[in-house]
Amino acid sequence: MQMSNITRVVLWMTGALLSFSAMAVSIRILAGKLNIFEILSIRSGTGLLIMLSLLAVRSDLRPLMRPSRILLHVLRNVVHFAAQYCWALALTLLPFATVFALEFITPAWTALLAVWLLSERLTPSRIGAVILGLVGVVIILRPGLSAFNPAALLVLLAAVGFAITFIATKALTATEKSFAIIFWMAVIQLPLGFAGSDPLFPFKLGWWDIPAVLGLGIGGTSSHYCLSNAFRAGDATLVVPLDFLRVPLIALVGWAFFAESLDIWVFVGGFVIVAGLFWNLRAEATRRR
Repeated sequence: MQMSNITRVVLWMTGALLSFSAMAVSIRILAGKLNIFEILSIRSGTGLLIMLSLLAVRSDLRPLMRPSRILLHVLRNVVHFAAQYCWALALTLLPFATVFALEFITPAWTALLAVWLLSERLTPSRIGAVILGLVGVVIILRPGLSAFNPAALLVLLAAVGFAITFIATKALTATEKSFAIIFWMAVIQLPLGFAGSDPLFPFKLGWWDIPAVLGLGIGGTSSHYCLSNAFRAGDATLVVPLDFLRVPLIALVGWAFFAESLDIWVFVGGFVIVAGLFWNLRAEATRRR
């Protein structure tokens, strides 16, 4: 992998982080009217409409939608739907920064699973990035460690599911195009969302909810498109540490949109996370020259 590939990983992950933040804001807004199944139905339905629209105007994409490993698609999306359910519910019960910080036990699981299932290497810089990332998360959570909220268990369950999803995504990118991964994600997860939805739930929404609906649908689709391309450009253990940047970013989003408190520990933890990130990226660039 050349330096240009590392740059692409950074750019794709930047798009993914912004998309995940848009999703979080949209879920918080829509949760006042809809249940989590209905929210996830909107996410999958909007994503499917985007995919079908692209297929209608670009015939060259149609061959890309044919899956060669449909069972892996099904496994990935059933696990991902369950993880998304836990994650979305937690967003309605906990501050954004708490949810995203707790979620970052996911990279540790992913890095370990990537070594076991994908035969990827754990270099010292990657191990260091994961460790510093987790240290940063602990620093961010330090002020609230004495008051455990049971809703945090939802995030920990989601983290296990996301780790499995990351590994499945990396495995799929060996044979599938990003378009196919996103297309089948929408196709498989839409009926899962409908299973727990009120058939008339769209009538609960007004025109003023359109920005949140678009943020959820577009953010949900673009986040995984960016994530798939990031995995295609680099190893899972290189991609995953970048995901730690979600914590300081979402803390700012929560403060700006929902008046969630901002404290110094979020930024101290974020600095530790970024330090590990750049150490890893610099070491990767040097090693591959």
